[in-house]
Amino acid sequence: MIPLDDAVVARYEAHGERFEILVDPDLAQKIREGEEIGIEDAVAAAYVYENAAHVEKASDEALNKVFKTTDFETVAEVIIKKGEIHLTSEQRKQRAEEKKRQVITYIARNAINPQTNLPHPRQRIELALEEVRIHFDPFKSVDALVKEVVKALRPILPIKFAERRYAVKIPADYAPRGYGEIAGAAMVTLEKEEWQADGSWICLVKIPAGMQEELFSLINRVSKGDADVRIIE
Repeated sequence: MIPLDDAVVARYEAHGERFEILVDPDLAQKIREGEEIGIEDAVAAAYVYENAAHVEKASDEALNKVFKTTDFETVAEVIIKKGEIHLTSEQRKQRAEEKKRQVITYIARNAINPQTNLPHPRQRIELALEEVRIHFDPFKSVDALVKEVVKALRPILPIKFAERRYAVKIPADYAPRGYGEIAGAAMVTLEKEEWQADGSWICLVKIPAGMQEELFSLINRVSKGDADVRIIE
């Protein structure tokens, strides 16, 4: 369980009844998004309240009426997933800003300008967002927010989501390190790879189109600029 000082109220109302529990807002949001987190890890107390501020517990009668059970974890899961999580204004502002950063990062990494086939710089995305004045709901998933943002931005900022493939050859002197770092990079999907008779390593990788600079930087670092890289259309 979490400390009471870190908890906020999650509230669910149905059939004329109100139910509240005390939760960690971040962990509750992760549960809402489908992550497997134990209810006991996300709450500050194993009680369902009618009014948490007044420490008034919900009656068994009310719980059975709405949830058909008095089991705390079963009830708490419904409250977290279907209820409202009440943040302070500062918490709401911080979470909305974090969602905004995540959306900008996603677009910068995964999208390109179809007119130039180059990624949009973060600053350009930020300026476009200021122009369209998007509201970032702190409880919506990044995927849902990206869809809303892209729809709003497309009239003023050409956006195309794309992936790119590259053929890479790392010379023998750098191949072991190159293999480890390139194959293990989060941005890379390794589609094919082969060790050559001379000890060099060749591979076909796929990355989000907006991460070309990061890929080139990684390859240059592990090969000291001695790798061969070709884009595969």
